[in-house]
Amino acid sequence: MTLAHQPSMFDVAEEAALTPLRGRVRRHVLGRGAWVDHLPGWVAGSDEVLEVLLGDIGWRADRRQMYDREVAVPRLLCWYGRGETLPHPLLTEARTALDVHYAPELGEPFVTAGMCLYRDGRDSVAWHGDRLGRSRAEDTMVAIVSFGSPRPLLLRPAGGGGETLRFPLGHGDLVVMGGSCQRTWEHCIPKTTRPVGPRVSVQFRPAGVA
Repeated sequence: MTLAHQPSMFDVAEEAALTPLRGRVRRHVLGRGAWVDHLPGWVAGSDEVLEVLLGDIGWRADRRQMYDREVAVPRLLCWYGRGETLPHPLLTEARTALDVHYAPELGEPFVTAGMCLYRDGRDSVAWHGDRLGRSRAEDTMVAIVSFGSPRPLLLRPAGGGGETLRFPLGHGDLVVMGGSCQRTWEHCIPKTTRPVGPRVSVQFRPAGVA
């Protein structure tokens, strides 16, 4: 796969490394039992990881049924289940760091890693909540680490009413959606006509959450 991307002017570390979570990640309480943690630049030297993720790691182009026709999913997908080796060692370190930091609240480890490749501004994901499996009825967490060109993650209360929140994510940024967020809020990555490079979203989830 060959996708041109613009390296970050601010993330100049030569090797990928995690920065501390404790005391730096900022929590946004959304109400109705939902919250979002946000830490820009959690991964220093994130372009090193991006180079690996843009390679041949098993990306697939899916299709879905929409009304009376089948359409292409507007992004590429890759999935790593429990026990599978992740494509870059920093991702394993990130999952371990998240386990340690969120263990008192989550009470279980993150075990899967779903990945989405947004190739350019035409790729997107519509408004949704991760409500398959246990997250349909239980509080849980989904931790997302982003690599590449920033794209906005938008959040709004489920059903579309209320204020829409915006978190620009790219170049090693972290966002964690927790509590009732998957049931009571929706999130999306909208399309854009601006010229943007590729972005890879890595989503860590506990068992039974999708």
